[in-house]
Amino acid sequence: MTRDDILSHFRQTGAMLEGHFVLSSGLHSDRYLQCAKALEFSQDAMKYGKEIARLAELHSLVADTIASPAIGGLVIGFAAAAAMNLRFIWTERVNGQMQLRRGFRLRRAEKVIVVEDVITTGGSTKECIQVIEENGGEVIAAASIIDRSGGRADVGVKRFSLLTLEAPSFTPEECPLCKQGSKPEKPGSRQSAG
Repeated sequence: MTRDDILSHFRQTGAMLEGHFVLSSGLHSDRYLQCAKALEFSQDAMKYGKEIARLAELHSLVADTIASPAIGGLVIGFAAAAAMNLRFIWTERVNGQMQLRRGFRLRRAEKVIVVEDVITTGGSTKECIQVIEENGGEVIAAASIIDRSGGRADVGVKRFSLLTLEAPSFTPEECPLCKQGSKPEKPGSRQSAG
C-alpha cells in the first residue's frame, strides 16, 4: 500500500476534509481526517489492519495484544488485531479520564501495541499507553494509519504509521483561519466546537 493509495482512498471516501476544524487535541487545522469514513467498509478496514500487521512484522514486534483508545482507534485496532491473530482491548474516557473498563485485564508484562487511527499530538495514544502500563502491560510500540505530525509526535515508545503528513495545526489563539473570522467545525466524536 503506497502513500498515493492511501491518499486516493481517503479522498474517494470523503475521509479527507478541507475547511476549518477543531481536532480532538483542541488544535485547529484546515484539514480533518475522518478515518471512520475510510474504514466504513470492512474490506477497507482489514486492508489497513493487514498493512499495520505487515509493518509490525518488519519492525520485528512480537505482541500479545492490541489496544486502542476509543473511539477513533476501535475499528483499526480490531482490524490490526484480526490480521495478527491477537486479542483486542480498548481504553475509553470516563468523565475526561482514560480508563480500562469492560472487565479487560492485562497480565504482568503482557506485550501490547497501541493502534490509533490518526496521531496529531499523540495525546490519546499517550493516555492509552499510560493506562495499559498502570494495569501491568508493557507497551512495545504504537501505530496509526495517519501521522499528521510529520513524524514529530513523541508517545514515549517506538511508533510507526502507514502515512506521514505535514498537516499544520494551531492553537485557537494562533489559528490564521480564526483571525480571518472563520468559525471552526468539530466533526470528531468528543464535543461540538461552540
